[in-house]
Amino acid sequence: MTVSDYPPVETTSVGQLMAADTVPAAPTPEAGPRVPTVTVVLPVLNEADNLRRLLGELTDELDAIAQYDFEVLVVDDGSTDGSGEIAREMGARVVRHATNLGNGAAVKRGIREADGDFILLMDGDGQHPPDAIKRLVAKLDSHDMVVGSRGGSGGSVHRNLANRIYNGLASYVTARKIPDLTSGFRVAPAAALKGFVHMLPNTFSYPTTITLAMFKAGYSVHYEPIVVRPRGGHSKINVIRDGSRFLLIILKVATMFSPLKVFMPASALIAVLGVAWYVITFLTEHRFTNMGLLLLVQASVIFGLGLVSEQIAQLRFEQSEARQNPPSNDVVE
Repeated sequence: MTVSDYPPVETTSVGQLMAADTVPAAPTPEAGPRVPTVTVVLPVLNEADNLRRLLGELTDELDAIAQYDFEVLVVDDGSTDGSGEIAREMGARVVRHATNLGNGAAVKRGIREADGDFILLMDGDGQHPPDAIKRLVAKLDSHDMVVGSRGGSGGSVHRNLANRIYNGLASYVTARKIPDLTSGFRVAPAAALKGFVHMLPNTFSYPTTITLAMFKAGYSVHYEPIVVRPRGGHSKINVIRDGSRFLLIILKVATMFSPLKVFMPASALIAVLGVAWYVITFLTEHRFTNMGLLLLVQASVIFGLGLVSEQIAQLRFEQSEARQNPPSNDVVE
């Protein structure tokens, strides 16, 4: 028998054996879209009487909002009534100041410590209604910052009147209608607030700075009407002390962001006085007096200071934007 008389032997390659023994891999489930997170920052100072109820309401409201994940960050600004311990028992993350540093300082600490994509600021005294949070965050699809606007209500008569004055001044500086400048109930991107945090004061007037900074940076700001509730306990705002401080803050913030809005009217007023004085003295004494010259020179100096301040303000603001948007180190090939 020759080799050709044997039946052919079927051979199987190693690749065929591996293919035969290989079990098809299960399809990898595609990861769903990442849910953005919101950090709720609550600055508190001796709010034990209000905090337990407020955090309970917050938990119920936040659990019902599916579009975002939430964390609650309580900044205990040196409380002596156990506010921090109550917040921790209720499941909030707590950061504590050993001594009282001020409401604005607590807000700044909360902004720095926040881990969320957005930061929602609200008071710890229970005035801001948690059920309004759903409406505020719903507006983030079309606006950069959403503010809970009280519409001139929610305070005493003199405080509401003062707020209207502040709103008018801020509207003049920004050339935008601002219905509630001092509302502390607002939500904005964390990157923006972290970029402006070094500008914020340590007092109650931080909303003023945030508002003007956001307008100056070209962000879209929406005011959502809310109805505030009576606060528990006593207000920590002194009308005379904090009212005068608010006016100074507005002037300081105005000269920080739009100096010509302050210097230009002052320069124009002094120039008008100089021209008027010149006309009066020319008609009565037929000469140009030193006082008229002094007023016109002073107007020119103030206008020049305004121009220089405008350039400095622009440079400072560009540095703030650089903090928010650091240059990329990626290499483009």
